[in-house]
Amino acid sequence: MLETMRRHWPEYLMEAAGLGLFMISAAVFATLFEHPASPIHQAIPDPFLRRALMGLAMGLTAVAIIYSPWGQQSGAHINPAVTVTFLRLGKIAPADAAGYILAQFIGGVAGILIAAALIGMYLADPSISYVATIPGRFGVTVAFIAEVIISFGLMLVVLIVSNHAQLSRFTGVFAGCLVALYITIEAPLSGMSMNPARTFGSAFPGHVWTALWVYFTAPLLGMLLAAECYARLNGAKAVICAKLNHHNNKRCIFRCGYMTSAPSS
Repeated sequence: MLETMRRHWPEYLMEAAGLGLFMISAAVFATLFEHPASPIHQAIPDPFLRRALMGLAMGLTAVAIIYSPWGQQSGAHINPAVTVTFLRLGKIAPADAAGYILAQFIGGVAGILIAAALIGMYLADPSISYVATIPGRFGVTVAFIAEVIISFGLMLVVLIVSNHAQLSRFTGVFAGCLVALYITIEAPLSGMSMNPARTFGSAFPGHVWTALWVYFTAPLLGMLLAAECYARLNGAKAVICAKLNHHNNKRCIFRCGYMTSAPSS
């Protein structure tokens, strides 16, 4: 286990950096769109339109991370629920899963701390609150169900597209589009997390612990259910690799099937 982690520490750092950059982007754009003193906020009074623009910004951020050199090498999970799901599917070693998850949590916190240093008091304003994810006005139950549904949808799409011969290279685009759509439509229900490390990254420096259990359990449940459905319909062997983008020459540390087979259509 220690030898595996020693050899694969660069990928762990890439995972931390990936989520860290995602958090910095979220903090910057949330401040621009939602802080009352922001000229952009004042110029766009419609909250739906502001959410749509936020969704576009974060969807493009996700796509950029997935197709970046670091994302190409680490697989761009940047989410413990994604990593645990690929562990359940047998595509990542337990030692690497542990390294990824630890790195993701560290990266999430580090990203918000860096953003706080850059943005200052604006990030702590109640309108931003360190971009914390908390249940919306319909309460915890609705937030939990919504997180399960969107997490299920994201992972199912990732599994279908990434294991399709003609579509696999576009997995990151599909994922980014879903992030944009979810922020636009679903964010009022749960804050749109799908990611325990993303939620913890905001909660820790901001001391916003509201319904934290929802964001630690619902994304994992939704993604594991998606994996179960995909495996039952196609077989676990239909999942070729844990990388979201395998069309590159970067090393792959996963239990990868690309060396022996090609994606099935």
